[in-house]
Amino acid sequence: MLTPIHLDLLHLIEENSRRTPDILAAIVGREVNEVKAMIQDMENAKIILRYSATINWEKVETNRVTAFIDVKVTPQRGVGFDSIAERIYRFPEVRSVSLMSGAYDLSIAVEGSSIQEVARFVSDKLSTIEHIISTTTHFKLKTYKQEGVIFEDQEEDHRLVISP
Repeated sequence: MLTPIHLDLLHLIEENSRRTPDILAAIVGREVNEVKAMIQDMENAKIILRYSATINWEKVETNRVTAFIDVKVTPQRGVGFDSIAERIYRFPEVRSVSLMSGAYDLSIAVEGSSIQEVARFVSDKLSTIEHIISTTTHFKLKTYKQEGVIFEDQEEDHRLVISP
C-alpha cells in the first residue's frame, strides 16, 4: 500500500529523476536506507518503470517526425480494446498508446524519420489491423511544453518603457 511518503517520492522522482536517495530522504524527512527500500519496492512492483530525461530534440535532430494518430476501433468480445492496443504498441515506431474517451478510442504517438515513413506505417501496418475502423493523423510541428518543462522560455525584457 502506498503511503503519502511514497506518493511524495514518486512526485519528486518524476520531477527530477537525478535526485539521489540522500537528497530525497532529506526532502521527505526519512532515513536514506528507508527511502532506498521504498524506491526498490516501487521498482519491483512496476510502479516506477523507468528513469528518463526530457530532451528538446528539435535542437538536436532535424529528421525526426512525430505524429499523433486518433484511431476508431471495434472492441473485441471478452477483451475490449486491450488486444488491439497490444498489437499496436508492439510496433517499434509506436511511442505510446492510450485508451481515450470521446470521438476516438485510441490515441497513438508515432515517430519516424519522415512524413512518408509515418504515412507508410499508417497505411501498411496500422490501417490493415482487423477491427480498426478509421484513423486521423496529426503531425507535431513544434513543442512548447512537455512533461511540465517549457522548451523556449522567453527572456523578460527589463528595459524601462519611455513614452514621449
